[in-house]
Amino acid sequence: MTTEQILLLLILAVTIAGFLWGRWRHDMVAVGSLFACVAAGLVPTNDAFSGFGHPAVITVAAILVLSRGLQNSGAVDAFTRFVLPQTSGPVATIAALTTLAAVLSAFMNNVGALALLMPIAVQIATRLELPPGRLLMPIAFGSILGGMTTLIGTPPNLIVSGFRVGNGATSFAMFDFTPVGAAVAIFGIAFIILIGWRLVPARERAGTEEFDTGAYLTEARIPEKAKAVGMTMRKLEEALDEAEAQIVGVIRNDMRLPALEPWSRLRAGDILIIEADPKALTSALSALDLKLEEAARDDEPEQPDAGPHDGDAHAPRLAPDAAASKDEQSSGAESSEDMVLAELAVLPDSPLVGRSATGIRLRSRFNVNLLAVSRQGRRSISRLRTLPLAAGDVLLMQGGPEAISEFAGQFGCVPLAERTLRLPDKRQAMIATGIMVVAVGGAAFGLLPAAVSFVAGVLAAMAFRVVPVRSVYDAIDWPVIVLVAALIPVAGAMATTGAADLIARFLLEVVAREHHVLALAIILIVTMTLSDFMNNAATAAVMCPIAIGTAGSLGVSSDPFLMAVAVGASCAFLTPIGHQNNTLILGPGGFRFGDYWRLGLPLEVIVIVVAIPMLIWVWPF
Repeated sequence: MTTEQILLLLILAVTIAGFLWGRWRHDMVAVGSLFACVAAGLVPTNDAFSGFGHPAVITVAAILVLSRGLQNSGAVDAFTRFVLPQTSGPVATIAALTTLAAVLSAFMNNVGALALLMPIAVQIATRLELPPGRLLMPIAFGSILGGMTTLIGTPPNLIVSGFRVGNGATSFAMFDFTPVGAAVAIFGIAFIILIGWRLVPARERAGTEEFDTGAYLTEARIPEKAKAVGMTMRKLEEALDEAEAQIVGVIRNDMRLPALEPWSRLRAGDILIIEADPKALTSALSALDLKLEEAARDDEPEQPDAGPHDGDAHAPRLAPDAAASKDEQSSGAESSEDMVLAELAVLPDSPLVGRSATGIRLRSRFNVNLLAVSRQGRRSISRLRTLPLAAGDVLLMQGGPEAISEFAGQFGCVPLAERTLRLPDKRQAMIATGIMVVAVGGAAFGLLPAAVSFVAGVLAAMAFRVVPVRSVYDAIDWPVIVLVAALIPVAGAMATTGAADLIARFLLEVVAREHHVLALAIILIVTMTLSDFMNNAATAAVMCPIAIGTAGSLGVSSDPFLMAVAVGASCAFLTPIGHQNNTLILGPGGFRFGDYWRLGLPLEVIVIVVAIPMLIWVWPF
């Protein structure tokens, strides 16, 4: 063993201990490991930060941005309703999502498959009142299991097939991996569905808590061809119950109607007054194809309030012509400025108290919409735009960040939070979905490298404003990016110093002792172990020559050993750094480095128990 190998193994041992200890954040530990390798001369100084340009890092960042686009546009909500029954429980939901992830991963990049399902899982976890990680980890592991079932499902399979060609045989066919891969995937997914998901630690993602403002009272219009058109009040109430919302009134032809009979049918143009929790508001809108009234309607002439506040110095008036002129000038700005949703609390001494949105010419003066009002314990029969506001009301505003800030400062409102509410937009949802499909397709069919394909998708999402330009970098989980980028040169040092080869050969020569089945098991176990700490493609590249050499020394076919490498390189379930999918869920799931083994360890045992007999049966020595 060389000095370099000893130093690297010591650094890796300290790094793993730091990850498991959890005292320092994972990106800090990773950067410390990188600098230790640089200081020891194991990683060249010029290559220290090469990981930040690695395709794996770029791919992870791009996918996080594209996933945000799917969420913001409402595409996730529509896909969720299409794929899953809204009343399904945890087991049925995990079964459906994990199975779907596995099937998709067999024919497309498994990172892309997880990217499609990850936003859905986060939303459903909220509905089921489960920690997001309880759904994210099963889906991530399911997508990894599904990827090993076909030639194109995961990069290690392609690498293994290339080494087979280099050994003088033909390439593996598309479905040569299916018998062993499918058997492992079926047993693994069954374990995840029945038992495994309960082993996932219950973590809440840091920073996701939102200010509890109670239920919003808002208005939603029924557009032409919406699902709600022709629906009876009874059916409408049932649909809103599923979305955890309720209807408190109907406005038709600018008149508030008395309580409608259960069999009364709704018409296009009706305005529903809905009371809903902020998170449930999105579900209520998307389930019935409703549009928030204040966001959807064209500007109308606004009549100022006639009251003592009219001369308030804090609320200067605009003449009608000036108001119109400003409205015309701001219309272009609104189309170019990124729109946000923000919550503002009305202070007791605010000039807004007793006044309405129409009365202060909210839209014409500030280019801002009042979408909803939260007033706990009280309801109003007034229209939202004419509702006199009260101290303590929480207003959900839509507009440009600067416009909302100007309004809040002028009228004495306190910003609470920027709300992550997604307003359904079919056009944007279709664009977001199309961009993701094209990006995934470009990577899956080899038209472009995965990193290039997904970054092109991000560029398209920005151009079509699916993801606002100002929010692109906010969508990226930077600690995760730093973690992966810092450890890529460290993993490369394992190969260049020969440490990985040293470990593998020691186990084979000392433990296997010429036993064919034992040697096969060791190849699988060593590959799985290395894959938990190295890039899976790099692991396959390191282990394939060892597998071929082992088969040659034993005088048997190399196929079962190469297939063992393919399975082992894909099955990285113990750490967040072994596979990109594990890394993707680290931030959204709120996981720590040591959380993965609780589900991953028994799953890897199942993989070994199922894969060894299947390898011997399908690929005899």
